[in-house]
Amino acid sequence: MHKPPGLLVHRTGLDAGETRFALQLLRDQIGQPVWPVHRLDKGTSGVLLFALDAGTAGTLGKAFDSGEGLRKTYHAMVRGWPSEEGLIDHPLKRMPDDMRSQREELQDAQTRYRTLERHEWPLAFGGFETLRCALVELQPLTGRRHQLRRHMKHISHPIIGDSTHGKGPLNRAVAAWLGVQRMWLHAVSLTVAHPHTGRPLCIEAPTGLDWVRWGMPSPG
Repeated sequence: MHKPPGLLVHRTGLDAGETRFALQLLRDQIGQPVWPVHRLDKGTSGVLLFALDAGTAGTLGKAFDSGEGLRKTYHAMVRGWPSEEGLIDHPLKRMPDDMRSQREELQDAQTRYRTLERHEWPLAFGGFETLRCALVELQPLTGRRHQLRRHMKHISHPIIGDSTHGKGPLNRAVAAWLGVQRMWLHAVSLTVAHPHTGRPLCIEAPTGLDWVRWGMPSPG
């Protein structure tokens, strides 16, 4: 499924007022039950994988847990100009709904990043006459909650539109300037071993038309 931004994967008490969910929409569209294999944050768009039976979902879930044969690639618009590439190796505290106890458990977390484009726009903010931002490719090597968002904040290049880990005044200024309010994080591709053949299965979801506002080429 190519998930749009602003859509929850499934029902959750963290957003009790929401009534639309990717699981429900896909189930109604194809007329049969589906099982989510992983999840994307509500604000994240892109590749979202479901299975058509519980056994296949379990097999794929084990691949996601182990990371074996798994490759996830995201695109994000971030504040500032990061270096050309790098590895963020920064442990993260377990998020509240992942906690099995009251301990603040630290989890290893690694993310590779690569800067694809650098932009400078005539948007005055924070005492500067222009806004510097960059399109980056992100590959999480581990699967911690909000990992990409927290790691980009850690290196002082938060994802634009991230209301939790980004900068609120900047997010509002960019949303008003572009005419689009969203978190600029998109799951571009997912590669995982096919649950029945074992062969690499690559699923892609190009960025949508809203990304053209940043001066990026229109998706084919």
